[in-house]
Amino acid sequence: MMERLSGHPPAMWGPTIIGFGRYKYRYDSGHKGEMARIGFSPRAKELVFYLINGLSGQQTLLGRLGKYRTGKCCLYIKSLDLVDRGVLKQLIADELAYMREKYPE
Repeated sequence: MMERLSGHPPAMWGPTIIGFGRYKYRYDSGHKGEMARIGFSPRAKELVFYLINGLSGQQTLLGRLGKYRTGKCCLYIKSLDLVDRGVLKQLIADELAYMREKYPE
């Protein structure tokens, strides 16, 4: 799904993150780097989806998603069978739109 939505093939970012696309960032401190536009990590307990935009403003969609928990920029899902995949797809599409606006390719 993430490959289809992003138009980028999967690539490993370190030992555990599967990412799609890339963007370059630079903080006010001068620190700069490169990271995947979207990505996930299949951990033992749950899947972690990395959503740089965070999930603020997504309460309506999250209310329809199913069973999940969140972190600062992460969405944690124990199983894809516990969530509405159409809603997950929309969350990912919204993240990609945010990334295109903030970090044009």
